[in-house]
Amino acid sequence: MAQRKGYPSDVSDAEWMFVAPYLALVREDAPHREHALRDVFNALRYLVKTGCGWRYLPHDLPPWEAVYQQWGRW
Repeated sequence: MAQRKGYPSDVSDAEWMFVAPYLALVREDAPHREHALRDVFNALRYLVKTGCGWRYLPHDLPPWEAVYQQWGRW
């Protein structure tokens, strides 16, 4: 998959280094993880920043169902 162009709401590398340890419920390389945790977090930040609905997440972010499910876990 080609790397997507970032959104203004995406987490910076420095922010990610700080927040990632608090968000990881399982290892990033866990075999059942379908989407990178950082991509899911970026999708949540996009939702908050833009105010869009779950189902209106852009298609280059993880599917809304996966983002919603992880949000519920956090």
